[in-house]
This record gives sequence, structure tokens and C-alpha cells, in this order.
Amino acid sequence: MIRASFLILLASGSLLTGCGLQDTVRGYFGGEDNAAPPAALVDFTPRATIIPLWEEDVGQGADELFIKLKPALLDRYLFTADARGNIAALDPASGQIVWEKDTELPITGGPGADETLVSVGTGEGEVIACSVETGQELWRARVSSEILSPPREADGVVIVRAIDGKIFALEAATGRRLWLYDRGVPALTLRGTSAPVIAGGRVIAGFDGGQLAALELKTGRLIWEQRVAVARGRGELERMVDIDAAPLVVGDFIYVATFQANVSALALDSGQIFWQRDISAHAELAADSDYLYVSDEKGHVRALDRFSGETVWTQERLAARGLTGPALSGNKLVVGDFEGYLHWLDKASGRFSARNRVSDAPILTQAVAAADTIYVHASDGVLSAFNYLDKDIADLPRAIETEAEAGAGAGAEAGTGAEAETVPPSVAPEGSFFSRLKGLFIGDGDDDDESGSSE
Repeated sequence: MIRASFLILLASGSLLTGCGLQDTVRGYFGGEDNAAPPAALVDFTPRATIIPLWEEDVGQGADELFIKLKPALLDRYLFTADARGNIAALDPASGQIVWEKDTELPITGGPGADETLVSVGTGEGEVIACSVETGQELWRARVSSEILSPPREADGVVIVRAIDGKIFALEAATGRRLWLYDRGVPALTLRGTSAPVIAGGRVIAGFDGGQLAALELKTGRLIWEQRVAVARGRGELERMVDIDAAPLVVGDFIYVATFQANVSALALDSGQIFWQRDISAHAELAADSDYLYVSDEKGHVRALDRFSGETVWTQERLAARGLTGPALSGNKLVVGDFEGYLHWLDKASGRFSARNRVSDAPILTQAVAAADTIYVHASDGVLSAFNYLDKDIADLPRAIETEAEAGAGAGAEAGTGAEAETVPPSVAPEGSFFSRLKGLFIGDGDDDDESGSSE
């Protein structure tokens, strides 16, 4: 039965092109499910109180399609999109809907909100741009294939990544094509695409196959290209080294995570690699002035020194829970999981601070952080806003002081020690959401072009 469903999904490769699922698909090649079971949630003494601000149902969920439709925050609006084609602008303070737009097409990428436009991509390869203020549709443009990441806009140019490895630059005022960069994709990739990032007049893009490129925003001219990962192993699945999450630009540094390879730090101006860590990851990264935060393929949350790559702490108690990329809010690091829980970690130590359940559905996208507020979009369409209040250490049980003295969450591999017991845990059910995700990968890509091309 497992092998039969696996072959059906391979035959549907044209619908599932892209990169970025869990490594649990490995079990299908052997005909068995050999993925590690999700970790049960541990008890701990809360160090913070979570304060719900508002909740709004913003449309059909995307969990069945494994589409990551992350909200976009811009000035006084929070933008959302759903799989049925609806775009909405909300007041981030109250959750009240300001305007709604029905595109009448299946949205698979976005929303992207920059400068004057809020834009989305569809499963039919169309880009739809609307006014930030009113939601009025301004133009539509067609690209080569399905779009699974948000379009980006800067300096009058909209950048769109399609799943066939092509990057399109469109004129923000009209949607007219300005240039095209074609990198191609390997024969086998996972579903999803890395969203390009615009920084310093450059488009920074990660590709299936482990390449990172910098293109001139106005012309598409290749400035530099760097291979950050090398395929290893014998089989095609073992050799996948996809860049699925968007590169993270902080100052003069670019940070990029690669599935089945590493986390790398590069120079923005030249692409020179400063350091690499052998950490497989495909979720979005987060950073502050000192540290880089990673949710790795195993479900471990890590803090790395941003300038050396050395491990500061590791929290291993969320293994195989399908974690989102971390989001930063004050002194907390927030990750979502496949059971709809938000986990609030102390960003200095990796210890658990709080936990709340947003939905019964999985959380697939990184939370959006603004000041002291976290916005979370569950895959059933529920959008929620929270902030938190730290508890006075004097009011906490002696267990926390004992834990701190023992250094259970500090040091090179911190966060793995026992937590004080107060918050009751839950156990991940058998036949969970992961069972529906296994096998959602594709074949039938283009040739793995080593150099890329512009036109």
C-alpha cells in the first residue's frame, strides 16, 4: 500500500514540482515508514504568560496542499492570502479586515507586500498585483509555471520565482517583463521554492541544487554565483541539496540553509563563504545582532554565533515535530509545530518559557514578528496575534533556580536537560499530519544547469 501511493505521487510530478518537505519521505524508498516519531511535549514551569490579542478566520486552509502562505506585514496593514484566491488586508492592532479581494484563482505563493503593491502568485503561473491601500487589482502577468513563494518588489521592479527555476523581473507599474534568469532544476526536488530577497539593488536567490546567486535588480545581470552545498550519497533522494527557505540578509552578511547539507554565511558583495555548519535545514532563519537561529531538519532549534557559526545552545525536545522557522519577539524565540502549538523559548538559553495552542491544524509558516507582537497563521486559515509578559523570577518555583544552576539549557549543546514540571504535555498521535506529507516530492525537473543564464 505504501509503495502504491508513492508511485501515484511520482506519476503526478508535474503538479508537485519544487523543493522543501520533510525528510520523512525517505521511508518510502524502502517501502517502510522509518521516520522518527514526533517527540512528546515535555512538562516545564512557564516563565512567561502568553496574552491573546485577537483571532480571525482569513480563509481556506492550505494544509492539504502543503502551501506556505505566510502573512506579510507592511506599515499599518497585515496582508493574508488563501488557497481559494482571497487576499485581505487587516488592521494588525485589532485584526479587523480593512479590505478583501477575490482573485478567482488558486493562490499558491504570497502575499508579498512592498512599497505600493501587494502581490500573489497562482498555481496557474499568474502574478496578480493589487493596491496596498484599496485592494484594487492593478495588473496580471503570466510567468512560466506555478509560483510557490511570495513576489518581491523594490525600486519599481517585482521579482517572481517560478518552480521551474526561472526568475522573472516585472515592471511594478504595468507588469511588463523586464528580464528573465533561468537556472533550471535538478531531476528530483522537494515541493517548495526559496523566495528571492532584494538587498542593496541586488536580487539574492537560492536554487534547487545548492547554488546561491546575486543578480542586478534592474538588468538581471549575474553579479556572482556560489555553490553552498555539494550533493552526497548514491541515490537521487540522498543527493538532494535544495535551498528551500529564503536567504536571510543581515547587514553585509547572507545566511542560507540547505536541505541535506549545511547552513552557510556569505558576503553580500562577493558571495565569499565565511563559514559553514553541517546542519540540514529547510525552514526560514532568524537573526539578531549576535546570533543566528535555526530550526533544523531533525526538529532541533539552534542558536549559532552569527560571525563564527559556533553553537551557542541547542533545544532538542521538539524533535520531529515539523517545526517552522523561528521568529524573534523581544527576548523570546517562537516556533510552531504540526499539532498547532506555539513554543516560546528563551533566546539566550533555549529553555522553554511558554506554550500555547493556536489551532488543531498544523502551523506551516514562520510567525510574523513586530515589536512585542507575534502573528501566527495556522494551515486551517486561523490568524492569531499574541504578545507575552515575563514572570518575575522571584515568583517562580525553586525548580527553575536549580535548573539554571545546573546549566541544563546553557553551553554548547544546551536546552537538552530536564525541565521543571508544571505545564502538562501532550503526545503526538499516531497517523498524524506527517503521514499525509510523506511522499509529496517530485521528479521530472529540467537538467541541472551549472551556470544559469540571463536574457
